[in-house]
Amino acid sequence: MLEFEDYGIHEGVWSGHLRGAERPGRVCAVCHGDIVAEAVLGEREEDGWSLRIEIPGSVLCDGVTSLILVACDSDAFPDDASFHLGRLNLVAGKALDHDIAAEIVEIRAELELLKREFRRRCARD
Repeated sequence: MLEFEDYGIHEGVWSGHLRGAERPGRVCAVCHGDIVAEAVLGEREEDGWSLRIEIPGSVLCDGVTSLILVACDSDAFPDDASFHLGRLNLVAGKALDHDIAAEIVEIRAELELLKREFRRRCARD
């Protein structure tokens, strides 16, 4: 079983450490079902491999974009044996302000509902 320790992004490169007994055939970043970048695995270390993926500028756009890190052992990618290792969410642009404001309004409404129900339940008991 493979495990990915995410080190984050620095200068457009997503890096981390991949732990596991066997080296996967391919590790790729997938966005909207398409492979956007292939990972470079370093030499075998004590407990795994260093991993680096250059994030292409083409995936950046207004709003939220998610990259999914996937490993598989075949060139037919993705296949049934593909393994989800991690996710990277990229947030950018003008649409972000509206998205966050809408989320805050929704969270406030849910919190008010929970408070009201909690108070009603406490008043009954």
